[in-house]
Amino acid sequence: MKVAASSEAPHPPERQLAPQAGAGLDAASDGLLARRAADGDSRAFEVLLRRHLSLMTAYAVRLTGSRADASDAVQEASIAIWRELPTLTTPDAVRGWMMRIVSRKAFDLMRARKPVDDIDDETVSNRLPVSESADPARLAVTGDAMSGLRAALDRLPALQRQSWILREVGGESYGEIAEHLGITTTAARGQLARARETLTREMEAWR
Repeated sequence: MKVAASSEAPHPPERQLAPQAGAGLDAASDGLLARRAADGDSRAFEVLLRRHLSLMTAYAVRLTGSRADASDAVQEASIAIWRELPTLTTPDAVRGWMMRIVSRKAFDLMRARKPVDDIDDETVSNRLPVSESADPARLAVTGDAMSGLRAALDRLPALQRQSWILREVGGESYGEIAEHLGITTTAARGQLARARETLTREMEAWR
């Protein structure tokens, strides 16, 4: 399903953002762009969206396992971000907030179709946010280490793998992970803890 942008939102980013749009804002911080976009500055929003579009898309692909669904999720998320920016109370944290909206839209799409047992586990880029300094993702700084992390992720049970990706790629809270996966917050903490324990042990060789 392709979602057409309404008159309230900028056009979908993949094809219709003008390369010159907001050129003078390219050096602005995320927080400044978010504040200006919240005030209705569509050029600032286009710069902010373009800056994080590749990360949003990669995350959506991992969650949905489908590039087509990921494109739909990012398009819907882009519209939601534009509409909801005035409600954002911490503009300097806009990237994480945007990622949470992407995951929300991705899971909305997955719930609307036939349930799947897994999510995509392709490359976990070292540019993705990691919240724990001791987490194995911080060890995966070489090509071989990244391959080792991908293989270790692939061996995890589905809920552990999903919990880890939602937390370390998407920056989701325990409550948000629980909501996405249909489990309790306590269970989400347990799944993530077991995933980290296993990955830390398997990534010892890369320390």
